[in-house]
Amino acid sequence: MSSHSLSADYFNPAAETMPVPELRALQLAQLQATAERLSERVPTYRAKFAAVGVTPGDLGSLSDLDRFPFTYKSDLRDTYPFGLYSVPRTELRRIHASSGTTGKATVVGYDQHDLDIFSEVVARSLHAAGARPGMLFHNAYGYGLFTGGLGTHAGGERLGLGVVPVSGGNTDKQVQLIEDFEPEVIACTPSYALVLADALARRGHTPETISLKYAVLGAEPWTDTMRREVERRLGLRATNIYGLSEIIGPGVANEDVSEQSGSYLWEDHFYPEIVDPETGAVLPDGEFGVLVLSSMTRSAMPVLRYWTGDITRLLPADNSTGRTLRRMDGIQGRSDDMLILRGVNVYPSQLEAVLAHFTELRPHYQLVLSRSGAMDELLLKVESGRHDPVLSREVVIRIKAQVGVSVTCELCEDGSLPRSEGGKLKRVLDLRAVR
Repeated sequence: MSSHSLSADYFNPAAETMPVPELRALQLAQLQATAERLSERVPTYRAKFAAVGVTPGDLGSLSDLDRFPFTYKSDLRDTYPFGLYSVPRTELRRIHASSGTTGKATVVGYDQHDLDIFSEVVARSLHAAGARPGMLFHNAYGYGLFTGGLGTHAGGERLGLGVVPVSGGNTDKQVQLIEDFEPEVIACTPSYALVLADALARRGHTPETISLKYAVLGAEPWTDTMRREVERRLGLRATNIYGLSEIIGPGVANEDVSEQSGSYLWEDHFYPEIVDPETGAVLPDGEFGVLVLSSMTRSAMPVLRYWTGDITRLLPADNSTGRTLRRMDGIQGRSDDMLILRGVNVYPSQLEAVLAHFTELRPHYQLVLSRSGAMDELLLKVESGRHDPVLSREVVIRIKAQVGVSVTCELCEDGSLPRSEGGKLKRVLDLRAVR
């Protein structure tokens, strides 16, 4: 099947190709209903609206949305566990939660209506990624309180895939199942896709002997360099899936496999804005800023203007697919992950872009922040096939020229840096507060 034919149909044609004026009218009606629901049923939102002097009736047009307050992760923690729900707890059918490693967990709940939406948007995402009914789906996202495993599982079943619920970790078992079951589709983090590629290579596999055709990768930032590495080593086409539990989970957006150039936002369910990270002012499409999302169709826990912290931009629809929905560019970094190094703002993705210029380097790295006296220091650890002081100096020089910061570069042995086992991979190790 050609890549063009893969994008010639849709999981939900009426929604994905809706004329833009109709889509905007639908979004306004859904946002108005969401604001009314939150004001009536959620005391936290009623207080937030009152604090800035707005009521649901003030939302007369989409441009009025910027008068309404943002929702932050702290709002979920402050109302732990069920304070933001707009239905009785008895109507909940599933609860997910974050790990809570930096404080109280953020708890999200779903009624049956929400679970139906969740499975639909994931099914759309898998379809855009190339999956088709009847294919076998190796789901290596972690099951449990993390939304990834169960969310993609339900979407796979909704699309008509045969789901293998292998979850994360236990790489040897995963390789055996890929060998024995011969799935066409896999979902996992991009870093874990490379872990599987290493393990399959050790078993003597080449891209030609691996059954996988499509990879749906997400839950952590990644670059086109990593995409090319995954595709080359596994012999497949890889697309990005985007989501976050506060909005619904995975399936907020996904790339089309024939384009691989920006993830289509399912705008009939999620309204996107890009705002200035300092002022909160709404920015026009095409400019980079913080992605803010509103879940317009959820009933148990709708969220208005959620500050994701992800730095990206909105792009127009690509007419080659026939979709009318906007796309979001790749995540450039997070507003709360921005490193300030001796007065210079640095995102990990900027450093990763520099590393992509060096064919001798592997797509595995870690940033270690420390403090020497009053000065912050940044150690860039990156895997390489060889120890080469000249290469290390070249990396340092290029980072200084392109990013404007001085770093120390340490070349590490293959396989020595942390790998993902199905969850999110922590790239930055901040030792400045460690005594």
